[in-house]
Amino acid sequence: MSFSSFGKIGYVSETKVEDFVRFLEKGKIMATKCRRCGKLYFPPRADCPDDLSSDVTWQELSGHCKLLTFTTVYFAPTGFQDDLPYSLALVQCEEGVKVFAPFSKDVDEGKVHIGMNLRLAPKKLPNRRITYELKQT
Repeated sequence: MSFSSFGKIGYVSETKVEDFVRFLEKGKIMATKCRRCGKLYFPPRADCPDDLSSDVTWQELSGHCKLLTFTTVYFAPTGFQDDLPYSLALVQCEEGVKVFAPFSKDVDEGKVHIGMNLRLAPKKLPNRRITYELKQT
């Protein structure tokens, strides 16, 4: 499956990090790590912006993260109107990377609080598409 299967709406059909989709299909959340400077990136990058190296490798993330902040979206871009309202969060993974992702529908928003533990997980979408979301632990 190509990168065009990632997300609700595909804007890019090919990329040097298209294996990201295959990993998601296998239930793995993967980041890229620069072999030269050791910096970890999520979403994955094919090139390190810090030292301009293309020598990157894949590293699996545990999915364990803590909530830094969140917001509820009431106005959506094209293709996302049927999801309104939905909540987006910024979390810090235990590996150190920060990830911006939506909450799963199973997250009880009445119990959401800064610092809570969440899990980053793949999410299957209609039409054989895939993305990731945050779930309660």
